[in-house]
Amino acid sequence: MKNNKILSYFGILAVGLLLGWLLFGGSSNDNAEHNHSEVSESEQMWTCSMHPQIMQPEAGDCPICGMDLIPAETSSVGLNANEFKLSKNAMALANIQTSVVGNNTTDNATIKLSGKIAENEDANVVQASYFSGRIERLNVSSVGEKVRKGQLLATIYSPELFSAQQELITASTMKESQPELYKAVRNKLKLWKISNSQINQIEASGNIKQNFPIYATVSGTVSQKLVEQGDYVKQGQALLKITNLNTVWALFDIYENQIELFKKGQEITVTTNAYPNKEFKKKVDFIDPMMNPKTRTVDLRVVLNNRNGEFKTGMFVEGIIENISSDSEQKLTIPTSSVLWTGERSVVYLKTNPNEPIFEMQEVVLGKQVGEQYDVIDGLKDGDEIVTNGTFTVDASAQLQGKKSMMNKESGKTMTEHEGHKMDIMAEKVDFNSTVEKSFQPVIDAYINLKDALIESDVSMASSKSEAFRKALEEIPVNQREQTYNYWSILHKISKGINENMSLEHQRKQFQMISDKLIEMVRNFDDVNNKLFVQFCPMADNNNGAFWISKEEQVLNPYFGDVMLKCGSIEQIIE
Repeated sequence: MKNNKILSYFGILAVGLLLGWLLFGGSSNDNAEHNHSEVSESEQMWTCSMHPQIMQPEAGDCPICGMDLIPAETSSVGLNANEFKLSKNAMALANIQTSVVGNNTTDNATIKLSGKIAENEDANVVQASYFSGRIERLNVSSVGEKVRKGQLLATIYSPELFSAQQELITASTMKESQPELYKAVRNKLKLWKISNSQINQIEASGNIKQNFPIYATVSGTVSQKLVEQGDYVKQGQALLKITNLNTVWALFDIYENQIELFKKGQEITVTTNAYPNKEFKKKVDFIDPMMNPKTRTVDLRVVLNNRNGEFKTGMFVEGIIENISSDSEQKLTIPTSSVLWTGERSVVYLKTNPNEPIFEMQEVVLGKQVGEQYDVIDGLKDGDEIVTNGTFTVDASAQLQGKKSMMNKESGKTMTEHEGHKMDIMAEKVDFNSTVEKSFQPVIDAYINLKDALIESDVSMASSKSEAFRKALEEIPVNQREQTYNYWSILHKISKGINENMSLEHQRKQFQMISDKLIEMVRNFDDVNNKLFVQFCPMADNNNGAFWISKEEQVLNPYFGDVMLKCGSIEQIIE
């Protein structure tokens, strides 16, 4: 009886366990899979099929073109705080290339120099007037005219010469009785470059000449015309500058960190776009001991034979010097294309995983530039792999993902994150070129017009003003765009999204991104045309807050328009 009861209890327990497993085991697995799915979704990054450099932690619209984001092929699982990952598609479309850093000697390096053709100053002659007077006739009509030695350049009426001729005629009648006086008068005329034949002619005829000729003392080309017909000139005053262009100078710029690499007598090959198939092999004739304080460069000079008139002053030329070496010591070198500059910092992008497109910004300390290579003093080691092509694209991806980048020394925060209703700009002070600042004033004006269109909640007008904003950016010369530390590129891309999307909500989201970047940039300007007010609305961007720039102190909210027109406050004044 007892044994039967014990067996019955065990049987009931077994059946209960079996039913529990059947009822709850599957759902437990489902929950585990569901939890795993949630973890995966939380780690999923989203990108744009048209702009694969965009990586965002959640689904939404592309900040550049407004298209729906799609799940990215990569995620940030297991990455360090400063690392970020690009998809293979993004790598291919942006043509991003990497190279392994290695120790190299600088022997046999080749350096290309840029320069211009200039006059040979040693062959320049200034044609001056040897006596005071009025230019009665100027026989040279324009700059560039060729003259030959002995050619008549001008005739001058001189009161001084008129009196001197009268003295000569008088002295000639007393040359037997007062030979010394006669000789002194003749020598006086010779000092004014009057020839013996001219003096004898005046003396023999007894007639005073009204005008005296000025003859060219050298052959050459008139490079500067300093007087006009009818002008009064003083003794010794320059009339014309005559240049002998049988030889010309090719002047090349040497940067400060390259000076020690060059010396007089080095062989240099000179080429020009005018004669692409011709090479002129010469030697370095002179290196200027004085540095240009504005360009921080030194002139390297080469003398070129120009008897055939191949070279024209102002023509661009290129000089190639081979077998350059600073010393025989091995050094770590990287290509110039891999380096981004911001203020006093120089940065590269390090590929931290040899098998995956994972990158991290790395600050480096550079030495001199030799050819297309920089010497690396600190920041990299032999065997490191860095981005050598597409560096700006990688930097833009880092900025958009909130990672350390050229303009952001810290990660995890955006450049204009709002904390406690205060502006926290994390970028260091950047010194923009004054020309760049001046070129950006029309961009600021176009931005203000875009802001006003959003205040009116006018979708069509905002689209039009966005187009005008982008055109103002495109009018900035290419060489100045490169000096904006990637700001120009980001602003141009974001503005395109406003024009292509007709949703007011999307336009305001894009406008917020433009505002953040423009504020970040303008805060570093040394000069702005107008007083600018940086204003802030704490309720914009889903209560995260958003900034904008205004020329008016009165707050008019572009993120809400009439709904909350006066919502906001002034956070900063830029003057």
